[in-house]
Amino acid sequence: MANFSAADVKTLRDRLGAGMLDSKNALVEADGDIEKAVEILRVKGLKGVAKREGRATTAGLVTALADESSATVIELASETDFVAKNDRFIALAADVLGAVAGAGASTVEAGNAATVEGQTVTDFINDNAALLGEKVELRTVARVEGSSFAIYLHKTSQDLPPQVGVVVAFEGDDAETARSIAQHIAFADPKYLSREDVPADLVSRERAIVEETTRAEGKPEAALPKIIEGRLTGFFKEIALLEQGYAKDPKLSVAKVAQEAGLTITGFTRVKVGA
Repeated sequence: MANFSAADVKTLRDRLGAGMLDSKNALVEADGDIEKAVEILRVKGLKGVAKREGRATTAGLVTALADESSATVIELASETDFVAKNDRFIALAADVLGAVAGAGASTVEAGNAATVEGQTVTDFINDNAALLGEKVELRTVARVEGSSFAIYLHKTSQDLPPQVGVVVAFEGDDAETARSIAQHIAFADPKYLSREDVPADLVSRERAIVEETTRAEGKPEAALPKIIEGRLTGFFKEIALLEQGYAKDPKLSVAKVAQEAGLTITGFTRVKVGA
């Protein structure tokens, strides 16, 4: 009979996040040697990485990091919430974020090519996925440049790690208001900073739809231009951050809130698990 205790099984599970039966079997095969059991689980897990390739990763977490000139947000995806809240997975996300940010990566491809502990991020993730027993992947990388940053990580469930991550790049001294605007972004999900940033073809399509709808309603010809512009303003308020009504006081626009706080918002990004 293998020489190991229940405490050894717990130690192995805590280190790897592996299941109880897998941990026991590995310790049996390793004759109670924990380090050998770790290697056994790792080898078996790596064989399963290819088998899991086609599986969906609908869970995971977001995390973010800023330095003096840029901020990076990543989404590390897993198959289940069980793994997403595992300490090993959370530590893996921190290591991957550090590598991605350190490489200045702004795409998933560049993020996966970054190095961590002598490996590419892809190989590092796969090694850890082998121990976690699920498919794990770097699914999103976003980078914002600027001089100051507010980071907000939102938990949609208290027993899970953050599911929504927002970074706001700003100029000014009111960091508290900048963070509040980041919270607004987490809730309101704007797609662009200002109406000037909305692609012209998107505005043209929206204008055509609004005009057709307004004419179909039988509005007076003379009133059409004003009605169309009013409805286009509503469109901008939905998708452009600075046009939106501020979540904490919808009577004020985000632009007005920033102005009163002495802030200039220069950029932002929002990442949500599974989006």
